[in-house]
Amino acid sequence: MMGIENGWRLWRQGRSGGDVSLALLPCLGLPLAQVAAVSPVPFSLTTMFVTFLKIGSVVFGSGYVLLAFLRNDFVHNLGWLTDHQILDAVAVGQFTPGPVFTTATFIGYILGGAPGAMLATLGIFLPSFFFAAAVFPLVGILRRSHWASAFLDGVNVGALGLMVGVTWQLGQAAIMDWPTLALALISAFVIFRFKINSAWIVLAGGIAGLVYRVFSP
Repeated sequence: MMGIENGWRLWRQGRSGGDVSLALLPCLGLPLAQVAAVSPVPFSLTTMFVTFLKIGSVVFGSGYVLLAFLRNDFVHNLGWLTDHQILDAVAVGQFTPGPVFTTATFIGYILGGAPGAMLATLGIFLPSFFFAAAVFPLVGILRRSHWASAFLDGVNVGALGLMVGVTWQLGQAAIMDWPTLALALISAFVIFRFKINSAWIVLAGGIAGLVYRVFSP
């Protein structure tokens, strides 16, 4: 029990003050399902699945809109993650093959181990199969409709605003000092100027962080 309590304490510290990050918990064998007894917000696989099912049902546009929903539900409403840990999960989702939605698989694994990963993946992707099959035959009709086209354009702009807002909020958590600010600016310049795949930006940022940690006083 003492080991579980220490693991939970380190997880709660996240990257704000502890040396153990979110990504290390599986290595320690400490999915949240095992430490729910000491959590101020009880963890539930059912709640997690329903939350991802809801997100998969309402998220629209680019996969990056997902970040706003993840932050609202898992940071603010449930309290299972911190902003720093959401950023860790996004980095893993960027670096691994597949869509950004694979971030959900990583979060599910951290929160509930292998069952959590499977349920999170099922929850986030399941609605799209039904919606795609139902809406695809109507897309041409909707686009020819003046009212429906205006509605979809408005939703697109709203999704863009949502991405900008969550980028600003998570940026405040990620940019903590001058080195992280410099890295953010350089990364933004490189990705916009040279159109490099974001996975290489994430890898380069990780290497830069390790080098800075090793050589910083």
